[in-house]
Amino acid sequence: MTDFHLATIPAQLSWNHSAVVWSVDSDDQLTIQAGPATDWFSDPVGAPRKDDAPGALFASADQEFTLSARVQVAFAATFDAGALLARVRDDLWAKLCFEYSPQRQPMIVSVVTRGVSDDCNSAQIEGDSIFLRITRREAIFAFHYSVDGRLWQLVRYFSLGDVTDLRVGFSAQSPTGSGCAAVFSQIRYTPTAVSDLRSGD
Repeated sequence: MTDFHLATIPAQLSWNHSAVVWSVDSDDQLTIQAGPATDWFSDPVGAPRKDDAPGALFASADQEFTLSARVQVAFAATFDAGALLARVRDDLWAKLCFEYSPQRQPMIVSVVTRGVSDDCNSAQIEGDSIFLRITRREAIFAFHYSVDGRLWQLVRYFSLGDVTDLRVGFSAQSPTGSGCAAVFSQIRYTPTAVSDLRSGD
């Protein structure tokens, strides 16, 4: 698929897997349509690794950065999601998802994969949109979410180790469904971390 640029992202984005449909609708809005039965997950029970969800990724060499976006998802099936990603290689990555739970409730879900995936459900969300954010300070990453894009809540605080070849970006998935569209807007990237990774300020 064609590489592309967003005005608010400092590097070219490229696809790890093809989206069914994708579009850049303004300087800071990206739509990704995932196909059926697509996911990024390495199940601890030993099931085959899933790594076929479309992701638009760019290289970030910054030891500190913050990437955020408003994420709107057309939820239909369990585990449909839009996500922000931090990926080193196939077996070392993390994603922060706005995901549809088995209880048919939008939720904040985080997954950190070091060989196998560590999956954690967090807050339930009303509505079909939320702000998500990844911030990095050297070896430490933090995931946050926000209802309004101003007051942020910590989801996860973790490390991927000594990361030197990192790509970050955007994905949609539909592990149990026939496809899912996610719209990423108000996309922002800065080469600085937030002042307090745990509080979100």
